[in-house]
Order: sequence, then structure tokens, then C-alpha cells
Amino acid sequence: KYFPRDKTCGDGLTPRAVAELQHLGLGEWLATQPRNLGLRAAGFKQTLLLPWPGGSLPDYGSAVPRMELDAKIREVALESGAIAADGYRAVDVVSENGRIVAVTFEVREDGKKVTKEIRCRRLVVADGAKSQLGRTLGRAWHKDTAYGIAGRAYIDSGRSKDQWISSHLELRGEKNEVLSGYGWIFPLADGEVNIGVGTLATNKRPADINLRSLTELYTDQQRDLWDLEGDIKNFSSALLPMGGAVSNIAGKNWVLIGDAAGCVNPLNGEGIDYGLETGHLAAQLLAETATNANADLTQVWPTQLVAKYGIAFSIARRIAGLLTVPGFIKTFGPIGMRSTFLMTIALRVMGNLVTEADKDATAKLWRSAGRASIKLDDRPPFS
Repeated sequence: KYFPRDKTCGDGLTPRAVAELQHLGLGEWLATQPRNLGLRAAGFKQTLLLPWPGGSLPDYGSAVPRMELDAKIREVALESGAIAADGYRAVDVVSENGRIVAVTFEVREDGKKVTKEIRCRRLVVADGAKSQLGRTLGRAWHKDTAYGIAGRAYIDSGRSKDQWISSHLELRGEKNEVLSGYGWIFPLADGEVNIGVGTLATNKRPADINLRSLTELYTDQQRDLWDLEGDIKNFSSALLPMGGAVSNIAGKNWVLIGDAAGCVNPLNGEGIDYGLETGHLAAQLLAETATNANADLTQVWPTQLVAKYGIAFSIARRIAGLLTVPGFIKTFGPIGMRSTFLMTIALRVMGNLVTEADKDATAKLWRSAGRASIKLDDRPPFS
């Protein structure tokens, strides 16, 4: 594919994402980007300001248009020695003795589509939620647990420099019904905001919605409050595998990361932090096994992801499944929104802002709930 290319993304950078970008050496660049203080949660006649909790993670987040973020990360990669192959689309692999030895690409030359092969010793697949190459390699997406359906756009706003990202937890449809999802507005400090909607669904409870119409409806609902001007721009939408609801994510010398591996938060749709983190983990794994020509990653990689995300993903997607039950949000949403204490805890656990380093009561309870949940899973994450 040619770069840069747009993606369906809310553009929000959680403290987890900020930490990973700092690890990549992008701290100085991040300092030039808008900084947000936390989440403004609205719904059911309540509005709460919930600061980022800090602790073992940064106490601030950011929001950067995905085109700009990806371009900056690509720039750092090229400066570090990576070689770009613009215009190449991965369509297949060449295997020998169960190991991938080359990737087949489609590319246009002189107006004609031709195929080329690039040899490889190991392969990291990071081709997004649809993961066409992942499907070729046998990746399967299981929709019995919650998955996301999201649409986003950009629009001019007089509040583009607002220092809080906003989520509206009382998302209503065209018939004024409460939907199992939320709307968001993420200020970009450049005269625009990223505005979007996301809903949850399962095989048993699919979501029958028109995302563009719902995004336009939500925009109209927020127009006066956010001083929105004109029509939405650059609308796009996507289906999102969540909570590790995929299997066959590794082979002898290849791994899937990020959205391709189903590493999307089931409770807020966040994927950037997991994309960065799983890329980090994969790089470490490849470095550790670089001298072992016979290393087999088939079980090693999913085992690492389960250790990193398994219990959090299990309990999160269990809760997300409850959110798809008709009437659940309408019944319990007002109860939660009446308590800043409960919503502060919710921000932390729903945003996966609990790390291994955290030893407080909330962290311990969340991990305990996750351990209990994963024991009950018919299909644990990444299996």
C-alpha cells in the first residue's frame, strides 16, 4: 500500500500509548502535540471530569490524527534502518518445511499489476483488523464474544483546544433508543475534532445500525455544545475484533500483532496502545530468538499475549457482552454516572490503565476478577 493512508481511528492516545511512544524516543515530539488531562464522561443527565489516574503510567494523554502519528512512527523506523516498500500489497507467502521464506506482493509497474517476492527469515504481520495476510495464514476471528462496530469523522469545532477527551455513554439512535455503545469527541487542537460512534455486538446480538447516519445524528446532537461547524469530513468505519477473539496468530517464524491479533480493548475500542505494545513485545521476542534458527513461535507468541493481556481481556469482554444485553446500559448507566468514585475506577479498568506494577486495591480486585473470568471462558483469549 502507499503511505500515508487513512485508518478508521479515534486518534486518542491513552497514557499507555504515551508511555510506548516515549519508549520509541518520541517524547520530544509528543511534547509539541496537544495534551489532555483525562476523560469527560457524559450521559444520563450527568457530566463527570475524570483525570487520568497516573500511577505507573503518565498522567496525561494526547490526540493526534492517525495520518500524522503513523507518518512520525514511520519516520523514526526509517531513521533506524527500516526499508519501506511503498505501493506493495502483501497477498500471499511462500513456505518451506512449515516456515515462511518469502512474502508475495502485488505492485503496479508501468500501469500493470505484477507480483514480487521479498525473502524473509521471520515475519511480523501488522495489517490491521481485517488482516488479509493473517487470514491467508489461518487466522480465525470468533464473534461469539463482543466485537466493535465503529465509525468516525472530522469536523470543525470552536472547542478543538479543549483539554479533555469526551465520551458520551448515553448514545441514542434514531428512535431515541439507548444503544450498547458510546459517542466520542477528541479535540485535536488544530481547529478540528475527531467525532465518532462505536457500538458492541456479538453473534447472538448483532448490531443493525447505519454508522454514517448514526455519526451524523450524534454530530447534530453535539453541534451546539461543541460549537461544531459544517458537515462531517472523511468518514470511515470498521469492524473490530476485540479482546483477543482470534486464533492462529503465530507460526514457526511468524506472528500477528495489534488489531490483526485482536488486540483491541473490548470496553473502549482502543487499539493504538496495544499495537505499539505488541510490536514492542514481538521485537523483544525476535531479538531473543535471533540466534536460534529452529525457534518455533507457534505457541510462544500466544502464550506471551495471554500472560500480558489474558485476564484483562477476559473480564473486559465478559463485561462488554453484558453491555449488549437490551436494557442493561439504560438500567445501570444512571447508577454508575451518579458516582464519581465508581466512574473513576471504571475509567481506570475500562481503559486498561492497570499495570503489573500497580499493587493497590483496585488493581488487585481487577486482576482477581480477570483470573476468575478466564477460568470460565469457553474460548480464552488468543485460542
